[in-house]
Amino acid sequence: MEQMKILLVDDEERLLSTTKKLFEKLGVETRTATSGADALDVLKTYAAHVIFLDIKMPGMDGMETLQHIKKNYPISEVIILTGHATMETAVEGLKLGALDYLIKPVSMKDFLGKAEEAFEKVTLQKKKIHSARMAESAGQGELR
Repeated sequence: MEQMKILLVDDEERLLSTTKKLFEKLGVETRTATSGADALDVLKTYAAHVIFLDIKMPGMDGMETLQHIKKNYPISEVIILTGHATMETAVEGLKLGALDYLIKPVSMKDFLGKAEEAFEKVTLQKKKIHSARMAESAGQGELR
């Protein structure tokens, strides 16, 4: 079975460092990015299953980053992180394709729970895609 891969995106380097260490202690491969642009660069070479994405960041904000991620990496699941939660922000993020959101400060239990939920969804999507491709290739061998 494939190992979960996480990308943490936040401009708070202390949060990134601490959370990355905790995930890695649990055996979860984790990368970090301090901005939306950095996150998009990381995703060019790192196939993250789950992306925790801060909304308020300098430069490209989380909503703009979310749009780019869902356009270019649609199977990856995004969970919004915010310290400035409003219903409008949550609804907008969900409409743009985020799976869920977490309000800072976030406990490791909440991080892990959301990561596992998102990873299960990604794994199921990949299985469905694989099955559809297998069925399609099996159908191509038939005589008509």
